[in-house]
Amino acid sequence: MKKTLWIISVLFFSLKITAQEFTLQLFAQEFSSPVEMAHAGDSRLFVVEQQGKIKILNPDGSVNPVPFLDVSTLISTGGERGLLGLAFSPDYADDGYFYLNYTNTQGNTVIARYQVSENPDVAQTNGTIILTFDQPFSNHNGGTIKFGPDACLWISTGDGGSGGDPQNNGQNTNSYLGKLLRISLNSESYEIPPDNPFTGLSGYVEEIWAYGLRNPWKFSFDRETGDLWIADVGQNQIEEINHRPYTEAGLNYGWRCYEGNAPYNTTGCENSETMIFPVAVYNHSQSRCSVTGGYVYRGSLYPNLIGKYFFGDYCSREIGWIDESHNIEFVMNSGVNISSFGEDVSGELYVLGNNAVHKIIGQEMGLIESEIEEVSVFPNPVSDILTIQTNENIQNGQLFTMSGNLIGSLKFQNNSTDLRRLPAGNYLIILTIEGIRRTYKILKK
Repeated sequence: MKKTLWIISVLFFSLKITAQEFTLQLFAQEFSSPVEMAHAGDSRLFVVEQQGKIKILNPDGSVNPVPFLDVSTLISTGGERGLLGLAFSPDYADDGYFYLNYTNTQGNTVIARYQVSENPDVAQTNGTIILTFDQPFSNHNGGTIKFGPDACLWISTGDGGSGGDPQNNGQNTNSYLGKLLRISLNSESYEIPPDNPFTGLSGYVEEIWAYGLRNPWKFSFDRETGDLWIADVGQNQIEEINHRPYTEAGLNYGWRCYEGNAPYNTTGCENSETMIFPVAVYNHSQSRCSVTGGYVYRGSLYPNLIGKYFFGDYCSREIGWIDESHNIEFVMNSGVNISSFGEDVSGELYVLGNNAVHKIIGQEMGLIESEIEEVSVFPNPVSDILTIQTNENIQNGQLFTMSGNLIGSLKFQNNSTDLRRLPAGNYLIILTIEGIRRTYKILKK
């Protein structure tokens, strides 16, 4: 396992040819304990606060003053409880449905359906409970819900807490706990998909798709391949990340028999050959303690990041990635206690933590080795004319929102472009100069 810490600095307004990987850029900070982010198929981002509010984060970094939804009176909070998950229906543009995962006032898990109101920025306050099950302790609730490539709703659940899984819920197929569940929603409630691995079998919870998990706080699907990535928080020593095709059913990920790839409590366990072991693990050295799973980058702005699975560690504040060969690398110290990652409609990635949202900003890798004059972009902030100071030929220029949406191409005359009609806000400009792409952030006054 490869572990390398890169110290990174990014110069947005002058170019140096370096091997920098990515950096974080503060995007918004008007949140309290953000634990999840989702999009509804448009440019808005919906940020989930653990205490029960969902707030709308706009492409310019502003936050709507009125929450999209507030369910704080329905939930128990503190520790690992609260409003934990949000998923929008694949048909949200038509049906307006979205789903929540929260712990109710008794501390048990609830999956509930809500619907947007006539105002697209405000939801109706009355929801319908779809599924609920008991949580014996306050920790290890899992919490992520997502619609998979199959349009089913997938739900991660922890082993029930208390440390060490004393009831061995992870291996108990008659329990909802320590599992990845999969259900098919209908107009009333839900159905068991006929291809779920334990459909119709006695002694099995039919909603189970996979088992043997400890606390899969975050999982995601690769938007290009559909592959499933599960980051499972470890017990005392090992954090693990699993990667499988989403179509593989009935998998046993090993807990509590194994913590990562090391034996933990193998009493009564099946042969290890029947279990799936993680593609990447790391231990608790260097202040690491709890993995936060993210996404495979499939955005369009930063080619050097494409295909890499991003994750973080809550305690060490490091961000790492796993490449397509499953090599693991810690790339930077973010300075943020990472509670979650987010993905916008364009596939650009965000980091949640410290009551703020940061955006991952990548850089072009493998640049041409040559002597290149320093490039400056001024004035910045700009009110009308933006000038690029360079002795090289500007071949192309594109303007993007901070959420990665392309606004259009820039027209240059004598290395200057007119931005006076551009609304005020923060933007990204990507320039191609002598075959090399450069990314700059600008503030339009």
